[in-house]
Amino acid sequence: MSGERSLGSVIAGIPGWEHASCEEMTGGRTNCPYVLEANGNRAVLRIDAEARALPYNSRKDEGRVQAIAANHGLAARVLFVDETVYMSEYIVGQVWTRSDLVEEENLECLALALKKLHSLPRTGRTFDASIAMRRYLPHIADPDSHTARQCASIVAKRHVPQDLCCCHNDLVAGNIIATPELQFLDWEYACDNDPFFDIATVVAHHDLSNQHTALFLDSYFDGAGAPWRSQLQEQMHLYDALYWLWLAARSAADENQEELAAIAQRLDTRTASPGIA
Repeated sequence: MSGERSLGSVIAGIPGWEHASCEEMTGGRTNCPYVLEANGNRAVLRIDAEARALPYNSRKDEGRVQAIAANHGLAARVLFVDETVYMSEYIVGQVWTRSDLVEEENLECLALALKKLHSLPRTGRTFDASIAMRRYLPHIADPDSHTARQCASIVAKRHVPQDLCCCHNDLVAGNIIATPELQFLDWEYACDNDPFFDIATVVAHHDLSNQHTALFLDSYFDGAGAPWRSQLQEQMHLYDALYWLWLAARSAADENQEELAAIAQRLDTRTASPGIA
């Protein structure tokens, strides 16, 4: 936390939650949030060391986008936000894992929820993959390696899409929760982007089979997914490049060598044969 701002002082500054009990959560990929409880209500609290910078939203922008999504039943309500503090309603449900994405009914439900997300008002900020690339590269042990240079090249060649809509931009299984209606967690990257980037994240990150990919596309496009396969493949290539850079830049990159190698192999395969999903 910045300056002398302690956890206790943060909680004391949130109206109605001054005397809340607090428990640290585990398992977060970028920070460890807390669960607060007061007067029978529960909330998730995140405290940043400093104000968020691109490629993240500022916390206030994140709160604005998530509040709109919450009004449409796609996210938890935002309860408090400032530049370094973010608190949202604790929602009870089943957080998805990879295994949930091989169930056909789940893929159909996810496609419908994603269409609803993509119909939300534009956010006013456009996703820029090059900003993310420039943030990750300096933290990679060997930024001149074949894969690092390949990923940078893939990102650099991408242009801002013309067909923009509100996107989540981090639709990994752990950010999907069944309440029982599907809602999405962690809106820190949400902004305007090509809708195929969200679809590509689901397909590429979870290595969906061709059969499940076809089902997912058909569910999203009302039975007519096949003509959109090439656009999906292009965004899958971009997603894999960004994900490899993000994973390689993390302090625990040495623990992720197997996953990094698998992504690098996919990148080589798609580069050599662009038509392969």
